[in-house]
Amino acid sequence: MKKGSNIIFIGMSAAGKSTIGVVIAKRLGYEFIDTDLLIQKREKRLLKEILEQDGNDRFLEIENEVNSTLESEHTVISPGGSVIYAEESMTHFKNIGTIVYLQASFETINARIKNPKERGIVLKEGQSLQELYDERTVLFERYADLIVNEDGLSLEETIERVLEVLQK
Repeated sequence: MKKGSNIIFIGMSAAGKSTIGVVIAKRLGYEFIDTDLLIQKREKRLLKEILEQDGNDRFLEIENEVNSTLESEHTVISPGGSVIYAEESMTHFKNIGTIVYLQASFETINARIKNPKERGIVLKEGQSLQELYDERTVLFERYADLIVNEDGLSLEETIERVLEVLQK
């Protein structure tokens, strides 16, 4: 790892940030934080409820407040996919750790996501999942220190690939 003591996973919803993050944390003896759970705990509501009741803009503000103030060491952090819209949060993450983009094709993500609204995905009015994917991919690539493409890999193979790239 090149800097900081934390590992931050970014990527689309259903890329496996939390699933892979928990295993990586166990293998490295790190803590694990899913910032979506911190948001839900703070707001005492599910992500989809925050989006429905307060709208996308307020959700993104809340998400930024939680992520940009997160303090931790030797922790694997899994923020929501929309964190990349918050420059303040991404700058903070760059300062406290290594950002790993879990890259998966649109086909892979689309097959894993059954209902975007149920997952609490921030979609603009009339925006398709493909359009969201295309929009976010550019930002994920911009902020990533490391990229792990998981297409065609099993969960275990993806975990091994992540551990390999972190040790370089």
